[in-house]
Amino acid sequence: MTVRTNAIDAPVFGVDIQSGDIRGDAPAYALVVIDDGEIERDVVSFRKLCRLIDDEEPALVATDNAYELAADKNELVGFLRSLPSATKLVQVTGDERPEPLSRVASRHGVPYDKKPMAEAEAAARLATANVGCEVSAFTDTTTVKVARGRSTGSGGWSQDRYTRRIHGNVKKVAREVESKLDSANLDYTQDVTEKYGGYSNAIFTVEATPDELPVSTHRAGDTRIEIEREQRDGISYQPLVKRRDRVIVGIDPGTTTAAAVVSLDGRVLAQFSSRTADTAEVTEWLIEQGRPLIVAADVTPIPQTVEAFRRSFEATAWTPENDLPVDEKLHRTRDHEYDNDHERDAMAAALYAYDDREDQFDRITEKTPPRFDREEVIAHVVANESSVEAAIDELSDEDDGDDEESTHEPRELTSEEQRIKDLEAQVERLQSHNEELQAELADRKDTIEEYEDELSEAKREERREARERRAVSRLKRETDRLERERDEARERADELDAKLDRLKELWKLDHSDAAVTGDRNLVSVKIVEQFTNRALDDAEEEVGLTRGDIIYFRDASGAGRSTAERVAEIEPRAIIRGGGLSDAADEVLFEAGIPVGSAEDVSIQEIDELAVVDDAEIEALIDDWEDRAESREREQKASMVDELISEHRADTKSGGS
Repeated sequence: MTVRTNAIDAPVFGVDIQSGDIRGDAPAYALVVIDDGEIERDVVSFRKLCRLIDDEEPALVATDNAYELAADKNELVGFLRSLPSATKLVQVTGDERPEPLSRVASRHGVPYDKKPMAEAEAAARLATANVGCEVSAFTDTTTVKVARGRSTGSGGWSQDRYTRRIHGNVKKVAREVESKLDSANLDYTQDVTEKYGGYSNAIFTVEATPDELPVSTHRAGDTRIEIEREQRDGISYQPLVKRRDRVIVGIDPGTTTAAAVVSLDGRVLAQFSSRTADTAEVTEWLIEQGRPLIVAADVTPIPQTVEAFRRSFEATAWTPENDLPVDEKLHRTRDHEYDNDHERDAMAAALYAYDDREDQFDRITEKTPPRFDREEVIAHVVANESSVEAAIDELSDEDDGDDEESTHEPRELTSEEQRIKDLEAQVERLQSHNEELQAELADRKDTIEEYEDELSEAKREERREARERRAVSRLKRETDRLERERDEARERADELDAKLDRLKELWKLDHSDAAVTGDRNLVSVKIVEQFTNRALDDAEEEVGLTRGDIIYFRDASGAGRSTAERVAEIEPRAIIRGGGLSDAADEVLFEAGIPVGSAEDVSIQEIDELAVVDDAEIEALIDDWEDRAESREREQKASMVDELISEHRADTKSGGS
């Protein structure tokens, strides 16, 4: 039988236990390496075997029993996890219930011998031919974890910056991984843990195997990338290639070659037609559909082309007694779809062949015990034209012979070897316990780091709140200061507004027309409470004292020489006094030529803080002062003359005597 194989670029390892036992004794393995047609043989320890697998990364590691490489399921899972991502473990004898290696080798025409090296070579050759099942403990889902490459530490003045940098780098690498997964068009889900400054970790669950990922395990500086496949609940055995069941093939040769495939249950599985396909292409297509048991034609005798296909598959031929009429072919294929008449004819041939053998298939099925493959029994009966019983006996003999050949008699261990075995078992238990403790320690370390992160985050939050409180207090003080300045400014503005109002009133009084004043000409008077420097300061600030003003001192009794000189410098038009005026002040004002009159001589009208007086009265006051000033000057001159005369007389008397 022809078996199509796929090209394998990497080496294929065939392995069989040479001596010892994986469950205790240090085992030795027969190793056969097939690489590009060349074969190498060696006997290696388990450790060296694992090292060779890591170094050479073979495409397949083939064995007749996966549990020759592991003592139990847990160890087998560990071994599978240790394999390179592109390496598959293959059990060439089948799934959970393997066949004897001798039977599988015989079925596929592979040389076989009971010696371990020969069994290892047979396993390698069978795996190269895509025979067997891939042993897997993992799904096609892979977890990619991007995490911190170092601890964030216990604290320090630069801890915040240090932590922010690490989390920022984790976030950066996570985005790079995300970009690569998107570029590779891989389906994935993402779960990130955000921390201060970035991510503490990011987990990508990717629908792909590790060798399909655009990233690899990596650790450098602040970050690390871990890749782990999702583990199954149990061990899975998946055929390297799809099972090729026994089928019935109908062929219609000619310019357009057509073929149809029908199962041993009478189901139409596939049909094919082509004007350009040669015999090799049709043969390849048929191999993909299954293993032809019967090759049928719709005419008699069998055409030469159909006979060539039959011989290539070592199948049984079927032809009708007479050429099948078109109407019968149409009727038989009425429930099935086809693209052209050629496919219809090929399908009709296969279906009529099934109809002819249907009763035989049913009888064989009824007589076949459950532990035997129904299709294999049918194949034996049809190919050998034997009875069901003979076919079952033949299959049973093969099983018995294979079981006998594949039996290995374990040798009895010496006391020293038994002691070593017991110690190794104890070491394995201790190592397993140590691994559990290490895993627990790692979990606790991660928990501590998470708590430290939370504590650091809480401290940062507390510091931030303290800074905010200080900022609020500072802003409150600044607000209070600004509010005080605002209130003072408002008070000052109110004062200035009041002063402005007074000045406006004064201006109105100074510029009032006859309609307002009637027949009188009123002039404004600026009131000063006392004839003192402080009162003058207040008046200067409130109303201002300028040249030509009329100043009214309510109480002029406190005037002195200095205050009088200050007023004289202002050069007012006139001064109205209330009460008496000191001689010193009167003398200063008189010498300065500033008229001074009594408040009793004028009629001052006060409006709030403003005052006015009739200009005529002021003129009269000034005239009166001028008259008094002239009299005063005459008196002063007369007094001076009298004084001079008196002094002269005194001098004359003193000279005569």
